[in-house]
Amino acid sequence: MKTTTTSRYASAAALALAMGAALTIAATPAAAQAPDKEHCFGVALKGKNDCAAGPGTTCAGTSKMDHQGNAWSLVPKGTCEKTASKTSPTGFGQMKAFKEMKS
Repeated sequence: MKTTTTSRYASAAALALAMGAALTIAATPAAAQAPDKEHCFGVALKGKNDCAAGPGTTCAGTSKMDHQGNAWSLVPKGTCEKTASKTSPTGFGQMKAFKEMKS
């Protein structure tokens, strides 16, 4: 009976380790996985941002409004400041977080 209990603990520990490793890999920043992409603030639609940027965002999919100034999406390099943003001071995506203007 003692061997069965030990085996269960070992199996549970192995499963926990495997799950932890999988979550760590999944949590790797998207930017580290895509060198031909850049963060573009103010272009994500509500709930479609790629990850945390500041107050009101905790991770992917948590932006509270369209074109939120502190929420970013990954875009192809060189396209951010050409992508429309209804709340940006310039009317286009920004390379850094910004305070939204009324649209």
